[in-house]
Amino acid sequence: MSDSFIDKTFGREAFGLDPAGYHAARPAYPAWVYEVLCERCGLRPNVATFEIGAGTGIATRRLVELGANPLMAIEPDGRLADFLCNRIRNDALTVIRSSFEEAVLPSAAFDLGFSATAFHWLDENAALMKVAALLRPGGWWAMVWNVFGDAGRPDPFHEATKLLLAGPMGPSSDNRNLPFALDKETRLTALGRTGAFEDIEYRATEWSLVLDPEQTVNLYATYSNINVRPDREAVLAELGRIARDEFHGHVTRNMTTCLYIARRRLAT
Repeated sequence: MSDSFIDKTFGREAFGLDPAGYHAARPAYPAWVYEVLCERCGLRPNVATFEIGAGTGIATRRLVELGANPLMAIEPDGRLADFLCNRIRNDALTVIRSSFEEAVLPSAAFDLGFSATAFHWLDENAALMKVAALLRPGGWWAMVWNVFGDAGRPDPFHEATKLLLAGPMGPSSDNRNLPFALDKETRLTALGRTGAFEDIEYRATEWSLVLDPEQTVNLYATYSNINVRPDREAVLAELGRIARDEFHGHVTRNMTTCLYIARRRLAT
């Protein structure tokens, strides 16, 4: 398949094929992310919050537990929205079945905005301006990613499967082999360019995700660049074979969790 890019609108339907499988396969975000949200970004009981691309609620539940109320969770895929509503039954949570671009939310009404491994599916500049308009002066914006793979560290499984996986790339990647989330300078520049944010910070940690063959297949079954392919099932089967036969049932993926935070400028 050719090295084209998947249209950003595909993100609205790319992950709902098996919501329970997606939820089980995707790793949680490290505890330090939520510590920053609480200690730096003011997450506490009764903080008005919106979340972009809530998906199955991997981060949503923790936001509710830490006090986000009300929490407006925006999710365009009805299958994921249904799963989220069934999984988290809490009066603080309202699930908005809409893309962020089309979601109607009150201006300057939120203390915290948040997005977890989803913001790369949006037009960055337009989305950041809308985020800024939704936040009260002094409110915080936070976007986090669990990035699968790191070009700076050896990755034998990636090397063994890159020909198999050659094809359309999601917007989390680019032609420089630099993931959207790890392109620190571009992301910080975009935040600064809005003129709406101050106290802009970037934090990241590296870690490893160890998988058996079944877990490997289940994880890759959640990737947009797999789900867009007509030969999806054959590709997943071959990934399982490689994990089992060539890696003896033990796959290690390099992971980076990166967090960007910024405060809405105070009114002058």
